[in-house]
Amino acid sequence: MIHRHCSFCDASESEQNPLIAGNGVYICKNCVVSAYKIMFGDEKELAKEKNSELVDAVHKLMTPKELDAFLGEYIIGQERARKLLSVAVYNHYKRIFKTTSTKDDDTEIAKSNILLIGPTGSGKTLMAQTIARVLNVPIAIADATSLTEAGYVGEDVENILTKLIQAADGDVERAQKGIIFLDEIDKVSRMSENRSITRDVSGEGVQQALLKIIEGSSVNIPPKGGRKHPNQEFTAIDTTNILFICGGAFDGLEEILKRKQGENVLGFGHDKKTKDEAKPTFDMVEPDDLVHYGLIPELIGRLPIIASLNEITEDDMVRILTEPKNSLVKQYKKLFAIDNVELNFEEDALRAIAQKAIKRKTGARGLRAILEECMIDIMYELPDYSGYEVVITKEVIENGEKPVYIKKNTQKTA
Repeated sequence: MIHRHCSFCDASESEQNPLIAGNGVYICKNCVVSAYKIMFGDEKELAKEKNSELVDAVHKLMTPKELDAFLGEYIIGQERARKLLSVAVYNHYKRIFKTTSTKDDDTEIAKSNILLIGPTGSGKTLMAQTIARVLNVPIAIADATSLTEAGYVGEDVENILTKLIQAADGDVERAQKGIIFLDEIDKVSRMSENRSITRDVSGEGVQQALLKIIEGSSVNIPPKGGRKHPNQEFTAIDTTNILFICGGAFDGLEEILKRKQGENVLGFGHDKKTKDEAKPTFDMVEPDDLVHYGLIPELIGRLPIIASLNEITEDDMVRILTEPKNSLVKQYKKLFAIDNVELNFEEDALRAIAQKAIKRKTGARGLRAILEECMIDIMYELPDYSGYEVVITKEVIENGEKPVYIKKNTQKTA
């Protein structure tokens, strides 16, 4: 009988320690396990390292001013909303990691979830994405439009927690200190302020299901998402320390604010307001207005911080095109530079792009669509103009004319 030995530790082959044969070499079970731990680490140790990284990152958390400055590198304007978000995030993680309870002081600090209200394209989702970039915490961005009551076609409310666990690479402990951004929260408002007599499978029922999750409780969720069913294994997650940021455009809220202002008052002895004076802003929003819109009072009470985002002006649009680190103008300049072409925009051209976006009422997200329309023919011929400078004028944006092509000191119009 041939006795084989491990080529690494010289251990003899046995039933407890089998060998894997290679091209003239052998490796035993113990060496395979040891090699795995050396390459990838022990699972428990890795979990500890992740949690310690999270703790260290939050202990080194930037101050509200530093967080606001970081947001300002990517988000133009919205100073008030940026300040509220920075303070709320700072206080939330300070509450989790830096508060200690003693016998004399058993005060518990409640978490302050955030509601972002603003027109489409004003930067609500970008704020959540940017704040997650600077924090070493998992974040899940979910859409409320797909949520329905349990038992109906659509996603269960608990599925947003599954997304957070997936963002934390399956680490429940780390997910329990993460952030959930729930977009389009206004789409789950009930049809009227009065309780509906019919089933509202994607409205009030969803709001009721969100209550316990947002406030903080232990929730059993399917580990891979989907519907719950009997004899299924569940993962328990505590939502007490999960920060919820909800956002919505709340289309139609302006009409509620106008009625509150008393814009259309009939009778004598009233001064008629001008159009600019009567135009409401989201800064005027109060919890009662959201109840009239269709959110239940219990849900509004769990979102104590209301940050309003204003409609983006033309000047802000121009700044959005040029100033942020990943602005559209910088992105297109990089695209053109790959083909050895220098791209420049005239000031009037940037103004024309901003005016188009405002007319379309699509906010900042509409800027890319406008630029793509204007640049598609230019980029089609781009490789033929290596070594040129391309100047985008106002006529290119408004009338679809050809840009100005400049090579060295000679000018060529295509």
